[in-house]
Formats: sequence, C-alpha cells, structure tokens
Amino acid sequence: MINIFGRIFLRGGSLCLSILNKRLRVEFLGIKHELEEHLQAINENTNEITANYEYIGEIERKLDRLSERVDQIQMFLESKLAMPATQRNHFEVKRLNRMEQKVFLVIYTLEEEKSGVTYYDIAERLGISEHLAGTYVTSIIEKGVPILKRYINSKPYLRLEPEFKTLQAKENILQLSLQEFGF
Repeated sequence: MINIFGRIFLRGGSLCLSILNKRLRVEFLGIKHELEEHLQAINENTNEITANYEYIGEIERKLDRLSERVDQIQMFLESKLAMPATQRNHFEVKRLNRMEQKVFLVIYTLEEEKSGVTYYDIAERLGISEHLAGTYVTSIIEKGVPILKRYINSKPYLRLEPEFKTLQAKENILQLSLQEFGF
C-alpha cells in the first residue's frame, strides 16, 4: 500500500512540478519580454539624446559665426560713423571689476609686443579658458572701453583704440595700477 501511495504521490508531485515549471517559464518569458521593451526604449532615448546634442553643437557653431559677423559689422559701422578724433577725447567708462581689470591690463601690455592680442593670449596669461576671456572682453567693451577687433581667418585680434590708450597712459581713466597686478 505504501508503495502504491508513494507512486501516486510521486506522480502527483511530478505533475505539480511540471505545472509549476510551465508557469515559471511563462512568467520568466513575460519578464524577459518586458526587459527587452525597456532596453529598446532606452536605445531609442539614447539615439534621440545624441541627435539633440549634435543639433545643439551645430546651433552653437552657427551662433559663434553670427557673433563674429555682428562684431565685424559693429566695427565697420563704428569706423564709418565715428566722430573725428578731435571730437572724441572724452570716454565714458564704467568701473571694471577686478578680473576685467586684469584682462584689460593683459591687452594693454601685450599689445605692445604683438600686432593684436587673441583670446588665447589672454587665457594663457591669466590661466582661464578662451571662452571666459572672450566673455570678459565683451563685458569690458559693454562698459565703454574701446577695444577694436579685427578678424583674421575667423579669429579675433584685439587692440585698444590708440587715443584711449594714450589717454589711459596719461590720465589713468580706469584707475589701474600695473604694480598691483604684477605687470
């Protein structure tokens, strides 16, 4: 009797194990399918992010070229519409912050050594990035310091307006001390 019940029990147990095994397979297949869907969604999002990054890079390049063109137009207009030097002996310049003063002094001092100062020259001298140097130059120009830009191969070369430089040397319009900054 025990043998018979043992055989029936083992058959029933294997039957239950078989059903359980089938259910587990179905569940694991479902999980695998869901994971594959998630992976596909992640890949699609990654491709979209990559495409957006490339578009942003292209827009930044176009903005840089546009900025250069605007600067060229501004320089052209200033040269064509500027008053004669005898009428332009008064410069209204707002106070520069410490870093702007350093950038100005780099332009002021390096201009003697070179025909034009680049953002790279400023960045190298002050240990900052070229982009940051360009930002400071723009800020200085906005505060009224007449920095002239000319472009050679799309690279800006800076110099101070000669009359302003002379006036700065004589009257220290910006109230700077070369010794204070180590120049």
